[in-house]
Amino acid sequence: MNASGTEATTSVSHFILLGFPSSPEMQLVYFGLFSVTFTLTLTGNAAIACAVRWDRRLHTPMYIFLGNFSLLEICYVTTTVPKMLANFLSSSKSISFVNCFAQFYFFFSFGCDEGFYLCIMAFDRYLAICRPLHYPRIMNKQMYTGLIILGWSSGFILFITPVILISCLPFCGPNIIDHFMCDPVPLMMLSCSEDTITQLVYSTLNIIFMIGTFLFVLCSYALVILSVLRMPSAAASKRKAFSTCASHLTVVLLFFGSVMVMYVSPGSRHPVKKQKIITLFYSVITPLCNPLIYSLRNKEMKTALRKIFRIERGAHKT
Repeated sequence: MNASGTEATTSVSHFILLGFPSSPEMQLVYFGLFSVTFTLTLTGNAAIACAVRWDRRLHTPMYIFLGNFSLLEICYVTTTVPKMLANFLSSSKSISFVNCFAQFYFFFSFGCDEGFYLCIMAFDRYLAICRPLHYPRIMNKQMYTGLIILGWSSGFILFITPVILISCLPFCGPNIIDHFMCDPVPLMMLSCSEDTITQLVYSTLNIIFMIGTFLFVLCSYALVILSVLRMPSAAASKRKAFSTCASHLTVVLLFFGSVMVMYVSPGSRHPVKKQKIITLFYSVITPLCNPLIYSLRNKEMKTALRKIFRIERGAHKT
């Protein structure tokens, strides 16, 4: 019995990612479309990270967090999109067992880190607007350095358990995943045995993380908005505060809205096409929109980005 169980567990050495089944011509169209999207995402987020690094006026906690968030977005999209692009040009569309779970681990770890960073940015705005006199003392270099480390490491710690549990499930065939990435829900459905404990741990972890971080962000910005409304200051400063909060809240709603629909209740069995569209939205479209949202609504960021592009143009001319 032990021998057969071990054999069944190790019988699947790779998975097939179906992606978006269509004609070869349509696959090339998809490849071109997502290649452009991927390039724009990398360029936009890298530009924000460089602007924060090179412009001394942006060396404040708010922009430092934003720069790290942009770097996180780059890491986030590179875990899945390159493989998806390769599969558009491939006939096999296979991914090894180890690479599949590595993709699963890094994608969801970076995704969790994004959620934590949105909480950190909301906390920073709360302190800056609601506790302005205490802000320099609280948000000192040690504090924001610690928050940066926490934001980058939390997801990797949090997702060790579900990745280990799901990878230890017996996979004895079939090995076809009707998705463009190694998503945990289709993976659990491919397992030879239904492990309710693993499903419960995974679902509980998702619910606690998503609802907890989402409520934290909403409560922080609710307090910020109330504080801004009570300000006796000029309309210009109120507009600036609202503009900053609006940018952050837009990103929060785009990210958490799509992710919660998909993962808070994985047992709801969303149709396959709906799963792919929702996953595509938060894994490809949202990282593309974030640089636009932050740069278009922020004068300091727009000025810094203009400087960067001027420097790049000058370098190309010389």
